[in-house]
Amino acid sequence: MNEAPRDPAPRTPLYLKVAGDLRTAITAGEYGSGARLPAEDELARRYGVSRGTVRQALTALRTDGLITSRRGTRRVVLGGAGEAGGVAELRSFTRWARSLGEEPGGRTVAVDRGEADAEETEHLRLEAGAPVYRVLRLRTLSGAPVMVERTTYPEPVGALVADMPPDTVSYSERLARHGVLFADAHHTIDIAAADADDARLLGCPAGEALLRERRRSTDPAGVPVEWSQDRYLPGTVAFTVHTTAASALGRLLGPRLP
Repeated sequence: MNEAPRDPAPRTPLYLKVAGDLRTAITAGEYGSGARLPAEDELARRYGVSRGTVRQALTALRTDGLITSRRGTRRVVLGGAGEAGGVAELRSFTRWARSLGEEPGGRTVAVDRGEADAEETEHLRLEAGAPVYRVLRLRTLSGAPVMVERTTYPEPVGALVADMPPDTVSYSERLARHGVLFADAHHTIDIAAADADDARLLGCPAGEALLRERRRSTDPAGVPVEWSQDRYLPGTVAFTVHTTAASALGRLLGPRLP
């Protein structure tokens, strides 16, 4: 019996290619800190793409913390790869870990499809009872468990996540290949007591105080794409706020637990 043909691997979207080229130019110093990038129509002509594709590429650079992005103005470079990235690093565990020279890891523990509860309905701006996907995930740094991630996705995004391998390191990188972009995020940081899942996955006592980051991320159009609650072992991370012309909030690695 003949096997069904496999779906070909998705091609890299054009906007990611444009973003990669511009990122390389910024890192190489072609556009210094404070410089303005070419206008959208000029970039569209240069790369032979639509202005919509250029806007997606610029959104990706903004998410990386490399440029500012305001409608009706040319984008301004904030700095090279080593200078910026605070907001992107807080949103992306993977990027933060790699920026420290650590090896990020992830293991999906459970994926459940259900109806949005009141909190999820509010944060994801859904109708009551709308279908959502809830993902429980353990995150590691160089093999050591540091964080339990509980994320709820609206159905279109969650269905893509549910099809990813359990050991996928970065959901956001894979989602970007499907056109799902994380442009902005609202963060709340506080303390939460470890529950049974936290204790089992992180190896800490139930009831121990964990650093909790609650985050709602939206796409370039302002539509919510995730609602997440991440719980970190104490002593593994510290959050700092550095205020500049473009405020950035980022992670710094603190002392490890023995």
